[in-house]
Amino acid sequence: MQRIALAVLAAGVGALVSDAAAPAQAQTFSPNFPVCLRVYGLINYYDCSYRTLPECNATASGRAAQCLLNPYFTSAGDDRPFRNRHGRRHYVY
Repeated sequence: MQRIALAVLAAGVGALVSDAAAPAQAQTFSPNFPVCLRVYGLINYYDCSYRTLPECNATASGRAAQCLLNPYFTSAGDDRPFRNRHGRRHYVY
């Protein structure tokens, strides 16, 4: 009886440990900022906290990193094009 109880306990602890050892899934891109910095190294990660590409490029300079547009950015305004003073359409990103 003790062997059965010990086997059940060991199986339960083993299941808990294997779930705890799995990496957590997190959201990669923040929808609040239009530009993300992708950093390469031992741990690759995205830092989506930049408003412009030049701002991001200044941070990425000299590092193993690159700046890219956030595909999940949700702008506060509408996505319709507006016309400039020359009548050409421009999209707000």
